[in-house]
Amino acid sequence: MEDDAHNSDMPAQVALGQDSPHAKAYLEEHTRLTRLQIAQHEEENATRRRLLKLEHASAIFKLALEVAAGLVATVVVIALAAMMWNAANDQGLVVESFSVPPDLAGRGLTGEVMAARLLDRLSAMQQQTQSSRAPSSYENNWGNDIKLQIPDTGVSIGEFNRSLHAWLGHQTRITGEVYRTTSGLAVTARVGHDTSPTYKGSDADLDQLVQQAAESVYRATQPYRYAVYLNNAGRIEESEVVYNQLVAGGSSQDRAWALVGLENLYVARGDDARGLEMLKQALGIRPNFLMAWFNIANTESQLQHDEAALAAQRKVVALLRGRKDEDIVPDSNVLDLDANEAALAGEVGDLRRQIAFYARAEGKPDFNGQLEQARQNTAFAYAQLHDRKAADDVFSRLPPPSNQQTALSRRGNRDFGQLLLGHPETLLKDMPQFDVALRNFDGPRRRQFWPVAALAHAMAGDFRTAHALIDKTPADCTLCLRARGRIDMLEKNWAGADAWFARAARDAPSSPLVWTDWGQMLLAKGDAAGAIAKFETAHEKGPHFADPLEGWGEALMMRNRSDLALAKFEAAAHEAPNWKRLHAKWSEALGYLGRKDEAAKQRALARSLDG
Repeated sequence: MEDDAHNSDMPAQVALGQDSPHAKAYLEEHTRLTRLQIAQHEEENATRRRLLKLEHASAIFKLALEVAAGLVATVVVIALAAMMWNAANDQGLVVESFSVPPDLAGRGLTGEVMAARLLDRLSAMQQQTQSSRAPSSYENNWGNDIKLQIPDTGVSIGEFNRSLHAWLGHQTRITGEVYRTTSGLAVTARVGHDTSPTYKGSDADLDQLVQQAAESVYRATQPYRYAVYLNNAGRIEESEVVYNQLVAGGSSQDRAWALVGLENLYVARGDDARGLEMLKQALGIRPNFLMAWFNIANTESQLQHDEAALAAQRKVVALLRGRKDEDIVPDSNVLDLDANEAALAGEVGDLRRQIAFYARAEGKPDFNGQLEQARQNTAFAYAQLHDRKAADDVFSRLPPPSNQQTALSRRGNRDFGQLLLGHPETLLKDMPQFDVALRNFDGPRRRQFWPVAALAHAMAGDFRTAHALIDKTPADCTLCLRARGRIDMLEKNWAGADAWFARAARDAPSSPLVWTDWGQMLLAKGDAAGAIAKFETAHEKGPHFADPLEGWGEALMMRNRSDLALAKFEAAAHEAPNWKRLHAKWSEALGYLGRKDEAAKQRALARSLDG
């Protein structure tokens, strides 16, 4: 009891700072106990922190697993969706393994080999089918998506994908068989479940039989392309049959394109009237059919129907400036906007604009010789601008001609350009060569040459030969009427020239060229007032054509109004800065006005130019 009482006093003694052995022992005991408790708490806290870290790591790991599982599921879903989308949009051609007799298979001509041979023939025909029509415009288009299908054994991703394409897609599936007959072999290639011709022959004819089977597939699946293929291969009559079948029973697109195909065939035979009728029928189906309008512009131009050609060319440019025609191959330079803008500019005498557009067209990939034609037309445009040096420079930079036809075309454009520059001798020198070449060409090609040749003879003073040639030309040819008028003008047969130009103006009232010719005739006759009226009309039709402006200036000088003529000469020089005669006449007008220094400057410029 005494000890207990003593111990109970220990906290008081410690608190009072009493220094006794028992107090020290009590303090040490409590200190040790406190340290043990602190250590225990620290250990518990460390354990708790470790547990929390483990729980956190576990949560993160669990979350990572869930995210990974979600990502895998998402990838699977996306992959499956992509497979389904691709399958649903599959319009390709699938050639399945053929059924073949055992002896052929034993010689290595297995079903897969025969299917591959058919596929190769189809691919080759596809490559030989050159057309401005876009593949996406075909009702049944498998484009270049041609593949061989070899069945898998068992279940695989590849087999699942093929099943998906067969289920959801719009594939054209080709099956076939090769079997023995009493005389050799028979080959059949079948499109879907449709019946197909069977081609028979000997073992030696196997390649030919496969080709025939491939053509039957091409005809059944791609009738328009097949017709183009036949045409490109020179099988014209067969091509015409297929085109007519499409016209009779094809879709509206196929009917319109088939009519264009028929027009190409008829024009190639020289039957331009029938060809134009086909194009008009195509426009009846599709009024804004770009290809039909382009061919009308080209054919009417070949026939020298200037008014119809100009109207059609304006329509072509308007369509090309508008919404893109999905029927046309995107890289078709035949229907390139720049090239057609150039052609339109040339028809209304805007020659600098024509040259600028041809320069842009030259920077694009060549398509069916369009680059060569653009360069030749550029040189000819410079000749129309009375710039002989520039025209010669363009011709000198042309690469060597690739064939005889290109060489002949260059020579013709160069000689016609020289004729416009007042030098008929080059064309007359080459006349025998042109005569020989034209024997192999159709009527329209010859009628293009005759008025030019007739005018060259007239300019050289040989009017008898000129009339003999021009008398062979038709009455519906604008260039021919203009040439008749110019020949009569050179003979000073003013009444005859006036009648021909009046007729030409009725045929092609929108052409500035006709009115300019008429004005130049009246100027040569001495009728300044009449000439000014015609030049004014020509300027309205072609405000950037230099010739009527220059002629207008000369007519004003004839009426003693050199002061007014200066403005016309200046405007003409803006369009044709290197025209020798223009600067010479400008110098005369300045001289009449007493402006000697300016006159000398224009006279020196005229002397420096090659007219």
